[in-house]
Amino acid sequence: MLSIFITYMLMGAFAGVLAGLLGIGGGLVIVPILYFCFTAQGVPNEVMMHLALGTSLATIIFTSISSMLAHRKHGAVLWDVFKVITPGILTGTLLGSVIATALPTNFLKGFFGLFLYYVSYQMLTGKKPKPGRTIPGPAGMFAAGNGIGIFSALVGIGGGTLSVPFLTWCNVRIHQAIGTAASIGLPIAIAGSLGYAWRGFGVEGVPSLSIGYIYLPALAGIVSMSIFTAPLGAKLAHSLPVGKLKKIFALLLFLVGSKMLWSLI
Repeated sequence: MLSIFITYMLMGAFAGVLAGLLGIGGGLVIVPILYFCFTAQGVPNEVMMHLALGTSLATIIFTSISSMLAHRKHGAVLWDVFKVITPGILTGTLLGSVIATALPTNFLKGFFGLFLYYVSYQMLTGKKPKPGRTIPGPAGMFAAGNGIGIFSALVGIGGGTLSVPFLTWCNVRIHQAIGTAASIGLPIAIAGSLGYAWRGFGVEGVPSLSIGYIYLPALAGIVSMSIFTAPLGAKLAHSLPVGKLKKIFALLLFLVGSKMLWSLI
């Protein structure tokens, strides 16, 4: 058990550095690494991806709080936007977790692999949506929150990959879009964790020391290190060629996505 916990601590350190250095969500790194760790541990294939997604969302509760507080200090969180989109985020993420836990692992592996292809393409091309409109009304924001929440629950991320482009499309300045998206990650993580914990209770094959589909040793190990190494990554971002590193990491994501898709054959 000690060696497994150390492995998760190293994973958390790695994920934290990458998150701070490249500005990516931790779930993007944590989900595939958890998948490979669970494979090595002999976790049954039927619950492997559900466990990886649920545990990833649980780690984001802690990292999103840290990120939200940091952005708040710089006045980069649009609290009016946060308040109006949160109801849709909560219902969408909870619904997404119910949908995800009803889907087979192989479908989730394929879906996540294709998602990594999408993120890899985004990072390689640097394409961003052009500002096209203003923030929609409550109904529009509820619909947007639902969409972001459902997708985030399906891939175990904090939603920044979707919410930042959505907010910039709505003519929100990039720094405020990033800060607000970081804050939106908290209700996503809370609702998603509750959904995966609830849906995983009593499921056969889930390892001991789990709350539903949240594996506690992985959660503790990852969080214990990532909260310390994310600031280090942010510091390194000012001295390393981040543009080149992003392209290298994009290729790595492409390879990881390919490996997950290949495992389906």
